[in-house]
Amino acid sequence: MHVLVTGGAGYIGSMLVPALLARGWQVTVLDTFTAGDAFLANCCIDANFTPVRGDCRDLRVLGPLMKDADIVIPLAALVGAPLCARDECGARSLNQDAVVTLVKLAGAGQLIAYPATDAGYGVGEGNAPCTEESPRRPVSLYGRTKVAAEEAVLGHPNSLSFRLATVFGMAPRMRLDLLVNDFCWRAVNDRAVVLFEADFRRNYIHIRDVVKAFLHGIDNATAMRQQAYNVGLSEANLSKAQLCERIAHHVPGFVWLEAPVGEDPDKRDYIVSNAKLEATGWRADHGLDRGITELIKGYKMLRNGRFANV
Repeated sequence: MHVLVTGGAGYIGSMLVPALLARGWQVTVLDTFTAGDAFLANCCIDANFTPVRGDCRDLRVLGPLMKDADIVIPLAALVGAPLCARDECGARSLNQDAVVTLVKLAGAGQLIAYPATDAGYGVGEGNAPCTEESPRRPVSLYGRTKVAAEEAVLGHPNSLSFRLATVFGMAPRMRLDLLVNDFCWRAVNDRAVVLFEADFRRNYIHIRDVVKAFLHGIDNATAMRQQAYNVGLSEANLSKAQLCERIAHHVPGFVWLEAPVGEDPDKRDYIVSNAKLEATGWRADHGLDRGITELIKGYKMLRNGRFANV
């Protein structure tokens, strides 16, 4: 099995690529490796690992790599509402246009496993959980580009889309700007956080369970293909204030305040049902409290904020 992963040196890729290699598969990672960090250094000993420095928007690079792939996982993206707002052209070209091009290049027998986002739901319908059939109402450029890309992917006959909840957990290529990771960082280092729209809700998922979802989808592609699946912790449809309460159980003295002025640029507010994916036999292994404990340990080793997209 030959897998092509674009953007494979990022947060999810730094956990997913080793898991793919552990199966004995050939894995090619196409990434700009802009940061110059060796997040996949431990993979270099594996004869089945091939890193390629390049941009997935460059057809001269992407085209030849696509020809050899049985599975394509397009992770390359500008992730998060603030980052996309800062670089609108980059967000559209990387998050949307590059994926549309990749789908056009893919043969009918190649499986495309796409990391979408539940940010596409935007604002939900009160206490009614968003299912895969719920309206898509993205409230940010990030959400809009990912929704458009997912539509292109699901137009391919051999495709899967995973609508990821807000991911958390330690990884070689950390992200400190994701909500759980961010709040835990502030709890450990500042003992305080200021909340905007404290009652806005989201769903959350551990990065190791994201990897598990991709492997599960690949293993069951025949039954699951050409469909979208929410990937989140059913126990963790929480508001920002509720998330802080959970963190406070692990970090004594942690306090949070709701800001009297200002607003969050990412105004998502919804709860999500993960029943469709769970019905296929997938289950999350890492709960929110376990992830918080992991992050507290990890932050004893991290001393700066360079692992962030904002």
